[in-house]
Amino acid sequence: MAGSAAGGAELFFERLCTAQAHTGLDVLPVIRRNGARSQRLRDGGTRPLELPFGGLLDLRTGPALRRALKAFRPRVTVAWMNRAARFTPQGDWILAGRLGGFYDLSYYRRCSHLIGNTRGLVQWMARQGWDPARAHYLPNFATDLAQVAAVWPKGVPHGAPFLLALGRLHENKAFDVLIRAMRHIPSIPLVIAGEGPERAGLEALARREGVAARVIMPGWADNPGGLIRACSILVCPSRHEPLGNVVIEGFSATKPVVAAAADGPAELIRTGENGLLAPVEDAQALAAGIAELLENPARAHQIATAGRQDYDSTFAAPPVLAAWRHFLATVEG
Repeated sequence: MAGSAAGGAELFFERLCTAQAHTGLDVLPVIRRNGARSQRLRDGGTRPLELPFGGLLDLRTGPALRRALKAFRPRVTVAWMNRAARFTPQGDWILAGRLGGFYDLSYYRRCSHLIGNTRGLVQWMARQGWDPARAHYLPNFATDLAQVAAVWPKGVPHGAPFLLALGRLHENKAFDVLIRAMRHIPSIPLVIAGEGPERAGLEALARREGVAARVIMPGWADNPGGLIRACSILVCPSRHEPLGNVVIEGFSATKPVVAAAADGPAELIRTGENGLLAPVEDAQALAAGIAELLENPARAHQIATAGRQDYDSTFAAPPVLAAWRHFLATVEG
């Protein structure tokens, strides 16, 4: 895995490797050099190998990775996203590429199998010409937040209601749509926990919309699980969201989720049953969904409970690890 220091796909890689190691599976995580990630993986019971995973002039990673794999002798090697797939060689192992989005499949030309974390992504692979028999749905699991202590952010009184959105402050996350929606939602504050290039623009938008006093942007959260446990409603307004880990985290915390109907949330949420969906880019519809749950706590609780049931059956660690065990044990070259 040669991804960035932070991100949902990268953090799930860590969780998966650690959880697999705890079940007794012999796992060798190979990662781009990152001391903090390496330490977390060691703390989780694995022995990670750090390599440069550089650009086109990187002549060291490929040979070093081949030597490491030959020494480890895996049955299955998983190339986690594009850069890892570009460097991972074929050998005496089954090579599978794991995608968390609609990536360029030319990176995966050496792979004999592909893994997608949504059913829609697996269907897209087949539409690109990939053999459907060699495309596999293996969902993400989220940490169980049921026992995590609730944490109120600075600027929100302890015990007070607030809306929560999390993620990189990037155009794809559509926090601008959520800020515009706040004009139609009186009183309650909104916390957007994240950092990124859109911060200044979002702060200016909140001022223009007259909601700056109710929009709190504290940066990356040290304890996002605690914030999710404390919030009244978790909101995912994304324009583009192949999966939406935050939706699964909301399910885990038994929190009602309101999301824009991007690819991932639209697959996860059965609107009106385990969450509410609004059309992408529609601030008024997003506000209406939020207001509906704020005004009807019984319905919000019913929706949150249904989300938790989905988490237990599909997105908790045990069912996801069982699906991965079955894949690793039965996939054929």
